[in-house]
Amino acid sequence: MWGASYYQPAPQPKKRGRGGLVAAILVAALVAGGVGGGIGYQFAKNDNADGSTTVSAATSGGDVKVRSGSIAGVAAKALPSTVTIEAASSNGQGGTGTGFVFDKQGHIITNNHVVAEAVDGGKLTATFPDGKKYDAEIIGHAQGYDVAVIKLKNAPSDLKPLPLGDSDKMVVGDTTIAIGAPFGLSNTVTTGIISAKNRPVASSDGSSGSKASYMSALQTDASINPGNSGGPLLDARGAVIGINSAIQSTSGGGGFGGGGQSGSIGLGFAIPINQAKYVAQQLIKTGKPVYAKIGASVSLEESAGGAKITDEAAGGSSSVEAGGPAAKAGLKPGDVITKLGDRVIDSGPTLIGEIWTHKPGDKVTVTYQRDGRSHTTDVVLGSRVGDN
Repeated sequence: MWGASYYQPAPQPKKRGRGGLVAAILVAALVAGGVGGGIGYQFAKNDNADGSTTVSAATSGGDVKVRSGSIAGVAAKALPSTVTIEAASSNGQGGTGTGFVFDKQGHIITNNHVVAEAVDGGKLTATFPDGKKYDAEIIGHAQGYDVAVIKLKNAPSDLKPLPLGDSDKMVVGDTTIAIGAPFGLSNTVTTGIISAKNRPVASSDGSSGSKASYMSALQTDASINPGNSGGPLLDARGAVIGINSAIQSTSGGGGFGGGGQSGSIGLGFAIPINQAKYVAQQLIKTGKPVYAKIGASVSLEESAGGAKITDEAAGGSSSVEAGGPAAKAGLKPGDVITKLGDRVIDSGPTLIGEIWTHKPGDKVTVTYQRDGRSHTTDVVLGSRVGDN
C-alpha cells in the first residue's frame, strides 16, 4: 500500500479550469527525420548564417564581469553541472529532459518520466553544455516520487556536483532560477519566485496507461516548459531546492505527446530537494525506492472533505492493513482524514503527497472524522519497498 493504496487505479491529473497538471517532458521521435523539440533546437543553433545585417555594440553584456551572487553568476556556476538527457526506447521513440550532477561518481538526478522510455532495453545519453556527450545507465527509478538516478559511463574526473539547499526553509517570494532544455533548447535559464509551498500535485505525462506521481510541491512562476523536466530549481545562492517536474497545462489534450504542446503559464511545480535527496540516496544504495505508508487504502477521487478510507481495497481485501500503522492507531474504514500534522488534507492524492514528505518510522498526528465527530491519533509510518 501507498499512503493510500498503490493498487487502486491511478487518478487523472488534477484539473484547474480547462487544463491539467502534466509532467514537463518534451516528447519527440528520436529517429532520423524526427520532429518535435529537436527542430526548434536546430533552428536556434543555426540562426547565425552568413549575411547577417546586425551590428554588434562595442561592449556587450558578455564582456562585463559576472557578479558573484547575481542571477548571471549563479547560472555561470550551475550550467556546467547540468545535462540534457535523451531517452529512447528500443523502437526509437523517446523524449528529452534535463538532469544535474549529484556526485563526483557520475550520478545524475532527473525525473522518472524523463528516463521511462529507456527502462526496458532503451538507450540513454547525457550531454553537457560544452557539447561532451556520455552514454548513461539507469541506477534506479521511483515512479511514485517521479525521481530517477542515472550514471554516466566513463564519467569524467572533474565533475562538479551542484550544492543542495534546504527546501523546507524556502518561503513564498524567494527567488528561483530554473535550468533546462525547454522544447529542446538546451542550457536555458529562467527566473521567478516561489509562489506557493506544499502544493498537492498528482501529475502525469499524459501518455496512455501512465500512472500518476504525487508530490507536495514547490510552486514557481519561473518559466518551465516541456524539456525542463528533471532540471534543477535553484535558490538565489545557486543551491538546488527542487527538481522541476510538472506544469499547469491549458491544453485540452492533457499531455505533451499529443496533437498540441503547451507552454508555461507561470505555474510550475518542483519536487522539494529534501525529499528528492532521500529518494536518490536510496536508489543509489539499493536501486529501489522506499515509500512511507500509513497502511490504509483511501479514495483517490477529488473532494473537499478529506481522504476517506475506503470500505475495501482492490480485490476485496481489507482497506486497513492488519497490524499496519493505521490499524495500530485505531483508524477504520469510513474514517475521513482531514489533517496530517498541521497540513490540511482535502483528498486522497493530497494525503499521499504529504505522507511521502516523511520517512518510514516518523510519528505523525492524524486528524480524522468519524460519525460526524473529529478525533486525533498518532501514527508511526511504515515502509514499502519498490513501485510494485
